[in-house]
Amino acid sequence: MGKGDKQTKAADFAEAKKDCPARQRLALLFDEYTETCAGSRGGVVTAYGFVNGCPVYAFSQDITTEGGAVSAAHSAKICRTLEMAARNGVPVVGIYDSKGAFIKDGADALNAYSDIFLPLANLSGVVPVVSVIAGVCAGNMAVMAASADYSVMTEKAEFYYAPGGDSSAKAAATAGSVADTAADDKEAMKKVREYLTLMPANNLSAVPEFEFDAPSAASFTKAEDALASIADGGSSVEMYAEFGKSAKTVLCTAGGATAGVMTAYGKLQADDFAKMSRFVRLCDAFGVPVITVIDSEGAELTGAEAVRAYSRLTGAYAEATCPKIALIAGKAYGSTFISMAGRGVSADAVFALEGAVIAPVAPETAAEFLYHDKLKNASDLKAERKKLADEYASDEASAYDAAAKGAVDDVIAPGEVRGRITSVLEISAGKRLNKRLPKKHSVLPM
Repeated sequence: MGKGDKQTKAADFAEAKKDCPARQRLALLFDEYTETCAGSRGGVVTAYGFVNGCPVYAFSQDITTEGGAVSAAHSAKICRTLEMAARNGVPVVGIYDSKGAFIKDGADALNAYSDIFLPLANLSGVVPVVSVIAGVCAGNMAVMAASADYSVMTEKAEFYYAPGGDSSAKAAATAGSVADTAADDKEAMKKVREYLTLMPANNLSAVPEFEFDAPSAASFTKAEDALASIADGGSSVEMYAEFGKSAKTVLCTAGGATAGVMTAYGKLQADDFAKMSRFVRLCDAFGVPVITVIDSEGAELTGAEAVRAYSRLTGAYAEATCPKIALIAGKAYGSTFISMAGRGVSADAVFALEGAVIAPVAPETAAEFLYHDKLKNASDLKAERKKLADEYASDEASAYDAAAKGAVDDVIAPGEVRGRITSVLEISAGKRLNKRLPKKHSVLPM
C-alpha cells in the first residue's frame, strides 16, 4: 500500500467520525471516553469512559452508517461491550437509534439479535443496565431497550414493536415501557448521569455515599409529601412518574447514602402494583435500602385481579434481602399492610405516625361485622356506621394499639421521620440474611 493510499484511508476514517450523532451522544454521557473497535464500523460506536468519575461502558447506534442496521458485525461489537462490562463489574449504557435489522444478512441478522439478548439478560441485576432511546427503536431492539433497569426516551424518538400504534415518548412513559422522558439528548444524558451516580457499580459493591444537603422540608402533612423530609436536598431521581399514579418511586440519598423511597397513597391500581414490584426488585438486586411510606386503603381492584396484584407485590418484598423500612403515614389495611410493612414479609423496621390507622380491614367494614346488631336498629344508619367505624379506628386500630401488639416499632411525629429512618439505615448497612433456601430464582405472578 502506497503512502497516498494510507493517507486516503486515514482521511476517510477521520471523516467518518465527523458529524456523528452516536459519538455526540457519547460525549454528552461521559466525562471523557475511549472508543473501542474504532476501526470497525458496523453501524454502532462502542466505548468506555467515566461518568462523574465512575467507570462505564456504552454502545451508541450510528444512524449515519447503513441506518444503524443490526448486522453480525454490529452485534459482535455490542456483545463485546457487554462482556467487558460484566468482566469489570461496571454499568453499561445502550443508546438506541437504528432502522432495524441488516436485511442483506438474512438469517445472520436473526442470530445477531439473539446473540445480544443472552449477555444482556445475564447482566440484569449484576451491573446497572441503562437504555437511552434517542431515535428509532423498534422490534427486537425495543424489547432490548425495555429490559434495562432504567430507561430514558427523548421526545423526538420513536419506540414500538410493530408500526401502527402510538410510538411517542409520552405513550411509552404512560405504558411503563420507559422510566422517564427527556426533551433532547442533552437532558437524557443528564438524567442517566444522575441515575448512574446514585447506583452501586455492581451487585457486590456497597451503596454510594456522598456529602449531602438537608432535606427541603422538616416535616409533612400528607404521605405523598414525605419524600421532601426524607431525601437529601437535590438528590431525587423519580422513575415511572407517568405510570401508576397512586404510587411514587424515587431513587435518592438519605443521610448521604443511596436509598429507594416508595410512596403508596389512595386507591392502588394494577399499574401501581406493577411499578412498585419492579422498583423493589431493582433496589434489592443492588442492595439499595427500600423506604416505604403508606397511606392507602388498598387496591381499587376486585376478584382475581386483586389477588394477582397483591401476590406479585408481596412476593417481591418477601424475596428482597435489602434493608426495608416502612412508615405508616395514614391508612394501612389488610394486605396493604402485610405486603409492604408486615414484620415477617417486608420490614426490618416499622414506624407509624400518631394518626395512623392499622387494621385487618377498613374500619367501616369492621364496624359492619362487629356491630351488626347496633346498626340493625339505628335510626340513621350512615351516621351510626361512621360513629362506630371512628370508635373502632381509635380504640382498636390506632398506631398505639399496633405498637402494643408489636406490629410497629414506634409511634413518631412527622418531624422525627428523617432522624429515625437514617438511624435504621446506618445500623442496617451491613445487613446479612441467611434464612434463604437454595434456588435458581422465584416464580412471581404475572
